[in-house]
Amino acid sequence: MFIADQPTSHDVPRAVSCRALGVSQSWFYKWHDRAPTPAQQRRAAVDAAVDASFDGSGASYGSPRVYADLLAEGWTISVNTVAESMGSSLHQVGLASAWRVDGGKIVSLTA
Repeated sequence: MFIADQPTSHDVPRAVSCRALGVSQSWFYKWHDRAPTPAQQRRAAVDAAVDASFDGSGASYGSPRVYADLLAEGWTISVNTVAESMGSSLHQVGLASAWRVDGGKIVSLTA
C-alpha cells in the first residue's frame, strides 16, 4: 500500500508515486480496487481464528498451544503458519517475571 499511503502520509500525489516507481496509474487502481484473493481471505480467517484462541486463553498461549486449538477445531494448518500469524499480529505471551532497570541495576518487580 506504499503508493496508496503517499497522498495522506507525505502529500505526494499518486501520479507522482506511480511515475517514480514505474507503475502505470491504471495498474495501481486495478490492484487497489480488486477483491481480496482466496489466499488473502484464508489468511484473514486464520488471523481471526488465531486471535480468538489467543484472546480466549487470556493472552497466555504460545503458537504451539494455539496450533493445537486450531487443529481441534478442524483447521488444516501448519504450526509455522500459526506462528507467523501470531508474529504479524504482535501477540506476546506475558513475561514470567517483570523487571526494570533502576540506577544501572536490574530490579525484579515480582519479588
